[in-house]
Amino acid sequence: METIKLRDEFIKLGQALKAAGLVGYGVEAKEVITEGLVKVNGEVDTRRGKKLYDGDVVTFNGEEIKIEK
Repeated sequence: METIKLRDEFIKLGQALKAAGLVGYGVEAKEVITEGLVKVNGEVDTRRGKKLYDGDVVTFNGEEIKIEK
């Protein structure tokens, strides 16, 4: 499981996917999110700008990202 440390209060979903290296570009992040391939805390979320906070878990393509402060 990849861990992303928050620098601010939150990170947006698309940014988190890029930071974890699960997608290469913002356009790719937008595509996989809008296609319903990304889950936040076990639920599909299609909002690229979804704000992620401490304790959130993102799942994509068999990989998990945990958001921590």
